[in-house]
Amino acid sequence: MFLIKTAKVRSYEKGLYFRDREFQEILDAGHYWFVDPLFKVKVDVVSQRIPWIEHEDLDVIVKSGALEGHATVVDLKDYQRALVWVEGRFEKILGPGLYALWMKVRDVKVEIIDAREVRFEHEDLNLIAKSKDVENDLNLYIVEPGYAGVYFIDGTYVETLGPGQYMFWKNTGKVKIYHVDMRETLLDVSGQEIMTSEKVTLRMNSVMTYRVVDALKSVSVVDDSKQALYREAQLALRAVVGTFDLDTLLSDKEKVAEDLEGTIKDRAAAFGIDVLSIGIRDIILPGDMKDMMNKVIEAQKSADANLIMRREETAAMRSQANTAKLLDNNPTLMRLRELDVLEKIAGNSKLNVVLGEKGLADRVVNLL
Repeated sequence: MFLIKTAKVRSYEKGLYFRDREFQEILDAGHYWFVDPLFKVKVDVVSQRIPWIEHEDLDVIVKSGALEGHATVVDLKDYQRALVWVEGRFEKILGPGLYALWMKVRDVKVEIIDAREVRFEHEDLNLIAKSKDVENDLNLYIVEPGYAGVYFIDGTYVETLGPGQYMFWKNTGKVKIYHVDMRETLLDVSGQEIMTSEKVTLRMNSVMTYRVVDALKSVSVVDDSKQALYREAQLALRAVVGTFDLDTLLSDKEKVAEDLEGTIKDRAAAFGIDVLSIGIRDIILPGDMKDMMNKVIEAQKSADANLIMRREETAAMRSQANTAKLLDNNPTLMRLRELDVLEKIAGNSKLNVVLGEKGLADRVVNLL
């Protein structure tokens, strides 16, 4: 009695026909009968709706050439990766290895990428970045607006990246991206004890506005550009303040700030920073010096007040002298002045004034 084995392959399926563990051929849709008394026939029916051909003997099937015209075969080397698109949608990334994908039932597209170019660039990068399936193969870096990304591979500078998102292949090179703030930034330089040209010790606080203009210099010349700028500002404060006396520091802060800015600009440019402005926020004197300054200011105010009073007294005396001279030279003005005085006296007492022909002085009778 003969043992018959059957296999049914539907329209969306393929049959992988093996006899005695050797691959024979691919079976199209249909109904098949095999005489198999020794149980050596095996037919693996696989669906083409799932693009991936996953089989333990895939290498044998590929070598036979039977997949030609039925599937796309991809054999990726260690430095290669493949992007798989199914029906126009991104599906997954393939690593090194042998793959076969059915291409008759569903629209399958495979892009082979050279991962030796560590930075992954693609017109659909944003779409690919949203897929969770890429996390095992790609690293995602985002450079925020107002920042720059200084990009190194294996310690070698490659380029400076602008705002946006970037992806890099894993396990192909050591990628390092330094995020540099390119925006205008305010830096407070806190007080430190500084000695003026006449050996007066004080504390000075300043404020600086700066921005990074060369991102590469800011990360390659110094470890921390902001800290380096702060240190240079403190050194410049010492150098500049030491050339001024206390009176100039207190009265002409703009000149001090101007000299300070000129000194810091050159130093900051060495590590890619442009100092936009610097100002003196405040000057703090020691307690004894502050008391002394208060006394000096008080004495100056008192002297100014005395000077104003003396000027007013001098002006009054000068006015009286000019009036006396006018009255002495003009009898009519003298009599009018007498009338004015008498009128004021009469307004404050019971005084009657009788005016005659010989003048006021001879006609005044006190009726009190």
